[in-house]
Amino acid sequence: MAAKRDYYEVLGVARAATKEELKKQYRSLARQYHPDVNNEPDAGERFKEISEAYEVLSDDDKRAAYDRFGHAGLGNGGFSGFDQGHGGFADIFEEFFGSFGGATGTRRRRRGPRRGSDLRYDLTITFEEAVFGGERDIEYRRAETCPVCSGSGAEPGSRPISCTTCNGSGEVRRVQQSILGQFVNVTTCPTCNGSGEMILDVCRECNGRKQIDRTVTKKVKVPPGVDNDTQIRLTGEGAGGLDGGPPGNLFVVLNVTPHDYFQRRGDDIVLDLQINVAQAALGDELTVPTVDGDTPLSVPGGTQSGRVFRLRGLGVPKLDRSGRGANVGRGDQLVIINVVTPKTLTTEQRDLFQQLARTLGKEVIPQKDKGILGQLKDALGDLFG
Repeated sequence: MAAKRDYYEVLGVARAATKEELKKQYRSLARQYHPDVNNEPDAGERFKEISEAYEVLSDDDKRAAYDRFGHAGLGNGGFSGFDQGHGGFADIFEEFFGSFGGATGTRRRRRGPRRGSDLRYDLTITFEEAVFGGERDIEYRRAETCPVCSGSGAEPGSRPISCTTCNGSGEVRRVQQSILGQFVNVTTCPTCNGSGEMILDVCRECNGRKQIDRTVTKKVKVPPGVDNDTQIRLTGEGAGGLDGGPPGNLFVVLNVTPHDYFQRRGDDIVLDLQINVAQAALGDELTVPTVDGDTPLSVPGGTQSGRVFRLRGLGVPKLDRSGRGANVGRGDQLVIINVVTPKTLTTEQRDLFQQLARTLGKEVIPQKDKGILGQLKDALGDLFG
């Protein structure tokens, strides 16, 4: 195996060459030896050698290691591929000549059938509809194939003709000479915008657009257990396709209005229930609301504020994501107890509470109502210390 040549010698630059000098020389040699423009048998190996030398010398750390230790200081030769960090030979072409057809450019092809756009519809539903599901009619606008021209864009009795600029290809090719030889520049036809067709007698209904906008009404089935931002897809109900392409889809995005007293936590429904101190101390038989109607709830004596009672199976149906309508059960309703202390008491109620306090082993000293001015004074004292 032949020994590697000195990288400075490969590029034909001095060891003190600046980065700009390296770049300029590399680009000159790359244009000269790239296999796409040079048919000599050793052009490929020469181009690889030039690229390897430039990658090493253009990197400060690699160049320092090479200057000190030569090729041995670069491990596996120091070359990790031309496309890492330097863009490749196509970038050099584009910098000087723009985009070209073939291997070094992006070629635009004649348009074929195009799928219609997906559409979005925001639907607001009630809390109960989110729990139990239902059906809603929605109205929206979408693009559909023109019924007069059947999507051709031309008046009935006439037909589009092949574009005279591109001869139906949808592309315009221009030959350009450069120092590297002859190149073909391929662009979208400006006359037909890439369709390959010209419409001489445009449709009076769609004005040559091939589509018209229509207002349509669709029925949406809301499955049980949905929540905010749930998406329901109506396949094929989006905008119509062009030139025989399929229609897009309609995505119905749900927004659930808040309930007056129910809250949702996953598949569970939460209800905050207020009771007084007597109910909490003695217990009580209550009736609480649920999404299925009122249901009895036994609150035992000694219930503390924050206690949670679980009413099983009275929550939100668990959303069946299989699409088979399987019965996957429901969540629960959680009743959270909040013991409310009365803010005002009658004389009789005060006496009863004092009697209760004595029976509990604690004599209390009732605080008199200080009125608005007294309360304001206490509040200011707490605020300013």
